[in-house]
Amino acid sequence: MTLSDFIKGELIDIVEWLETNPDMVAWRFVRPDNEIKNGARLIVRPGQLAVFVDEGNVADVFQPGSHELTTKNLPILSTLRGWKYGFASPFKAEVVFVSTRQFVSNKWGTKTPVMMRDPELGAVRLRVYGTYSMRVRDAEAFVRELVGSNSSFTIAQISDQVRDLIVARFSELLGEEAIPVLELASNYRELGDRASVQLGPELARLGVELAQLVVESIALPDEVAATLDQRTRIALIGDVGAYAQLQAADAIRESARNPGGGGAGVGIGVGLAMAQQITGSAAQAFKPAPPAAAPSSQPPALPSGPPPIPQLAFFVAEAGKPVGPLDHDALAQRVREGKLRADTLVWRDGMANWLPASQVAELRDVLGG
Repeated sequence: MTLSDFIKGELIDIVEWLETNPDMVAWRFVRPDNEIKNGARLIVRPGQLAVFVDEGNVADVFQPGSHELTTKNLPILSTLRGWKYGFASPFKAEVVFVSTRQFVSNKWGTKTPVMMRDPELGAVRLRVYGTYSMRVRDAEAFVRELVGSNSSFTIAQISDQVRDLIVARFSELLGEEAIPVLELASNYRELGDRASVQLGPELARLGVELAQLVVESIALPDEVAATLDQRTRIALIGDVGAYAQLQAADAIRESARNPGGGGAGVGIGVGLAMAQQITGSAAQAFKPAPPAAAPSSQPPALPSGPPPIPQLAFFVAEAGKPVGPLDHDALAQRVREGKLRADTLVWRDGMANWLPASQVAELRDVLGG
């Protein structure tokens, strides 16, 4: 130790922490050989606590205010070792300042979906997101359990552990409460408060507490949410047949937007198949019935749609699915292959129902009749 260090250590008698890092929770006051001059002034600002530590043991905790450090008015410190210089006896101890303010906007969320059983939807997977704020509750326990011999301690060094505890307890809470998924949004505040209570004892052992736990979102996977959206559309329509028409119209519109993907005919086929399934005709997929969303002979103009289907282009029922549109030559080829017979159901624009091919005048020459 140089003479300048010695003189500097004897003349500086202010022990304080000027917080410059907003993420720092604790900071260890540094003085050569941990020497604090007898009669020094300890300044603890609002939102701080000062913890005196001697060889790893907490000697005292000082509240906000200005304190004179002497063995006379601090009997606990009188047992600490001193180094006599003739005119003063320095305290050989460490001072750890701890911030007691709230550390806000810490994010938490499930890394993987939480499985739970919903009384209406069955087994579902949920993703949960939110934020939390925390603060030091017990400075002595915090220094002993977390800070240790570190020169400083930031919120990032504990945020992951707190986040994992929140996720674990919140997942358990969702399973225990068995709140229907569709009613979770109205229980965000209650769930956050209950999770905070359950986490209290675990965090108290570390000397910290949750000041607030906010649940921002409890979300279903995208595919499940899309299914619920479809069910809502059905409820708004109030007619399953109308819903089938809506689905067919959607398919036609998407096909028109993508001419290279098969044209309007593919959209019509998809719409017809969906109409048959939704109206409960799966066993007889092509039983004569009005097509779900057959385009009229004068369809409204589409911004980038394909040209109208030729009048003699037919859809043919093959293996329970509509195939087409097929022109005269394609139909004749299917007759030769045995795929188009007199009893095969067919349909084209302008027809009200699916009919056997033998009942369609335009196909008699194709069938050889």
